[in-house]
Amino acid sequence: MKEMLWLVKNTLNVTFKKKINIFLFVCLPLLGIFVSLLTEGSMEKTDLRVGIINHDGGRIAEDTKDFLKGIENVNISAVSEAEGKSQVAAGELDCVITFEQGFSQSVQSGEPAHIAIASVKGAEITGFVKSYVYHYIDNIAAIGKSAQGNEKRFEEMYKNYRNSETSVKTSTIEDTAKNRNMTERTVGFLLMAMLFSAGSLTELLVKEKENRTYFRLLTTPITARQYVMSNVAVSMSVITCQTFLTLIMVKYVFRMETGISFWEMAAVLLIFALSAVGLALITVVFANSSRSSGVLRNLIFMPTIMLSGCFWPVEIMPSFAQRIADFLPQRWVLDTLAKLQEGQQLQGLYLNIMILFAFAAVFFLIVIYKFKRNNDVRNFA
Repeated sequence: MKEMLWLVKNTLNVTFKKKINIFLFVCLPLLGIFVSLLTEGSMEKTDLRVGIINHDGGRIAEDTKDFLKGIENVNISAVSEAEGKSQVAAGELDCVITFEQGFSQSVQSGEPAHIAIASVKGAEITGFVKSYVYHYIDNIAAIGKSAQGNEKRFEEMYKNYRNSETSVKTSTIEDTAKNRNMTERTVGFLLMAMLFSAGSLTELLVKEKENRTYFRLLTTPITARQYVMSNVAVSMSVITCQTFLTLIMVKYVFRMETGISFWEMAAVLLIFALSAVGLALITVVFANSSRSSGVLRNLIFMPTIMLSGCFWPVEIMPSFAQRIADFLPQRWVLDTLAKLQEGQQLQGLYLNIMILFAFAAVFFLIVIYKFKRNNDVRNFA
């Protein structure tokens, strides 16, 4: 035990002599917080720009246009067909609604048709507009069906509908999507910092073998197994401190609302810390020099960080890349935290937790297997 404590103390002294390690262990996770805050701060609310092409000219088409004008954060402008196409393509309009000839009559008859909504920005924009437009015209179509072709009856019911007053109570709710995005980015940077911190600490095993320090230590009562285990203990200790420091800054300094319990978030991240150390050890046991160890880290860490969605939503990646992400521990960390933000309980996510432990177990089993293949733990590289 005395030898282990001495090794831990010595490893910490060697590690923190280099100022770059302080940046890696402390500043890199905090950089993720700053990036998250700056990114969200620069995202200002913008109005939705909608162009109306009215080939119908009927009263219901005009009333629908007036209805859209009354929606907050929606700017309506009348455009020709040519103007609509060019302005949507140029990004001057977010979408264009076209009322074809016969639109008003189709709605009045109870069978809405002759309407088209186009946007180059995809379903996110068209879905928002459709939800308002179709709800409005469906109400009028219901009146048309009730009138059963009776023009006078329709006019009376439609007039009452237009003049009816609806009591609406409005309230402001918190934008949870913003908090979720900020949390994902912050955690993404933290996962990257945890991996590279573990890599930097375990690389000492190779460096001290290269400069013969390792072999000199083995002439003392210190065993090779104690030497490796002390490095694992230091790696876990540093990453644990790194994790808690980041979470304290997030919750109590920057006051970011993650929607997750402090201790639940810490527990999930510390389970990943085991995987980070195991993966870092793999880059050591399969390397024969500090240079090759560094190359392995770059080949493994950065691609897995990017594929798992630490820097951007995994949903925007191709389907094959999303399938690859399912085999990465970082992805399961982000998925677990996302489900906790949705209100699920940690005990209900036992499958995610078991998978995270399984990743760590597999990585350490690979390391142990490599040690045994070399017949002696002293030949760890």
